[in-house]
Amino acid sequence: MRRFASFIRQCQAVSLYNLQTVWRRRGLSAVAIFGVAGVVGVMVAVLSMAAGFRAVVTGQARDDVAVVLRGGATAESSSILSREEIAVLQEPPGVARGSAGLLVSPELFVIIDRPKIGVGTDANVPLRGVEAAAFEVRDGIELVEGRRFEPGRNEIIVGVAAAAAFEGLLVGETIDVGRASWEVVGHFTAGGGVAESEIWTDTRVLQQMYQRGNSYNSALVRLTDPAAFEEYERALENDPRLNVGVQTQRAYQAAQSAPMEVFISILGWIIVAMMSAGAVFAALNTMYAAVSARAREVATLRALGFARLPVVVSVMIESLAFGIVGAVLGGAASWALFDGFRASTINFASFSQVAFAFQVTPDLLTQGITLALVIGGIGGLFPAIGAARRSVVGALREP
Repeated sequence: MRRFASFIRQCQAVSLYNLQTVWRRRGLSAVAIFGVAGVVGVMVAVLSMAAGFRAVVTGQARDDVAVVLRGGATAESSSILSREEIAVLQEPPGVARGSAGLLVSPELFVIIDRPKIGVGTDANVPLRGVEAAAFEVRDGIELVEGRRFEPGRNEIIVGVAAAAAFEGLLVGETIDVGRASWEVVGHFTAGGGVAESEIWTDTRVLQQMYQRGNSYNSALVRLTDPAAFEEYERALENDPRLNVGVQTQRAYQAAQSAPMEVFISILGWIIVAMMSAGAVFAALNTMYAAVSARAREVATLRALGFARLPVVVSVMIESLAFGIVGAVLGGAASWALFDGFRASTINFASFSQVAFAFQVTPDLLTQGITLALVIGGIGGLFPAIGAARRSVVGALREP
């Protein structure tokens, strides 16, 4: 116990002295700190884009809503369901009932081109044909301006994210789609979900416009509770009249967001890896210079009876402290600059634009601190070992 207590006191004494003299080496210290801050800031900023995209696509997804597609289809664009099949989807037990009857929402999904505001180039926007049940199957659908479209008329309502990103989608404006003009009669929110990047209209009108007959791309089915999903799935799979695949809305939306998340994450970590190498070299340079400048002081402490290990620990503490300060600066900068920053990107699953906001989450900040500690640990380890191994006599003789 006495040896351990002595070790702790020596570590405290040397570490405190090192930290008190940081100001003398403020130039080199700033290089290390801002190097780490840059790495952490870039990492958090890039990955916050993936977090924001995931939150939009999956944020409003539910486990008590089933997504039904044609068997083998992985997205709405590659699926087709008939009116007869939609009727069969209402038969199994577990389907919830609302003011519009059984909550089964057959939907038609097409892509149209609209010019982006301030850019002028066209981008893909989802145009979704829905019926009355769609407003009850989905959570959070709320009109914030205007009114709903009237069935049988060329009227559309627009998600607030789409209205803010694309030209001609303000209430009262008219756009040309297909062979007709469509009037914007309302704007809606969807609890921050992906539907806010869509345009909605009456299914029957859209079917006629695109000559789809009585076909649909998908169906959303609201169940009485999440536990009813397995029984509902078995019923559809065992029905010889159907050839469909069934997923919970949460699982389906997670699969839709995965390609973009993976792409952003891989790109982000490649950038971070390259920047981290530079930050490690900056930390190594700083700590080697700091150890060299204090060579006589370290040697004096060793001559007074201080052991080697407290010297190693003190250098590591200083390097890790630089890493923590850099992480705080980098994380704070990313939060201030990017949290809530709105952008749009293409959803690889549907090839349509999705508007979202960057999200700097506590998990990302934790990852940033961890990365900073790794950089600081690597940057301080070798200089610390070098300081401990240095000859006491040789260091005292240096000018």
